[in-house]
Amino acid sequence: MSSSPEDLLGIAHSLADAAAVESLALFRTQLEVITKADESPVTRADRAAETAMRDILGAELPIDGIYGEEHGLERLDAGRIWVLDPIDGTRSFITGSPLWGTLIGVLEDGRITLGMIDMPVLRERWVGQAGAGAERNGQAVHASGCKTLAEARIVTTSPDIFEAADWQAFDTLSRRCAMRRFGGDCYGYAQLAGGTIDLVVESGLKPYDYMGPAGLIEAAGGVITDWKGQPLGLASDGRVIAAATPELHQQALALLGA
Repeated sequence: MSSSPEDLLGIAHSLADAAAVESLALFRTQLEVITKADESPVTRADRAAETAMRDILGAELPIDGIYGEEHGLERLDAGRIWVLDPIDGTRSFITGSPLWGTLIGVLEDGRITLGMIDMPVLRERWVGQAGAGAERNGQAVHASGCKTLAEARIVTTSPDIFEAADWQAFDTLSRRCAMRRFGGDCYGYAQLAGGTIDLVVESGLKPYDYMGPAGLIEAAGGVITDWKGQPLGLASDGRVIAAATPELHQQALALLGA
């Protein structure tokens, strides 16, 4: 637990670099698509990328915990846990869309202290650290100052991620906004951190889907919680709302009515 924030950031960059080597080598190639127990797709690119990340953590930080999408959970009682999604947006990856990314979150004593969204095809790396702000490719970014739904640009990955009642809540909320968009997977959270999207609302997510984005968005000055306004953690129910400002967050929560 003695690694400095600078050391941890360096390791996060190494993880993202290693994952990108594996994923880019197989992007837009013919791959077998396997359906997992939860009916989500996976390919050997996902698994190879996460293996490369775990190999680095095993060598550099062998006592840290790991919460990974493809290869399970290790040492979740550790004081520091790395939350890994090697390819967020596997459906985008499979269909040749560039809007997939690698997500890395660092939890220390249950608090998110580092978040990274790496977009290998776009060559954009978004990083946020508690107390140090957020960056895209080394340039500072910040969430927008949007405070009202009437001015807000909202995004979600797909209507298919919602159960019926949650979709109705999202539909009601999003129709109050200035603009709504679909698609983009994890990139919507990066756009919020960069100030071009004001709201992201999703459901059915796992910790590896939201912990990396949470670290980035909080460092960029935004707000990200569950639909009840509670902080996100490994036991959250997978319903996520991210907003550019506390005012916008409260307005959106009121309409979601969770």
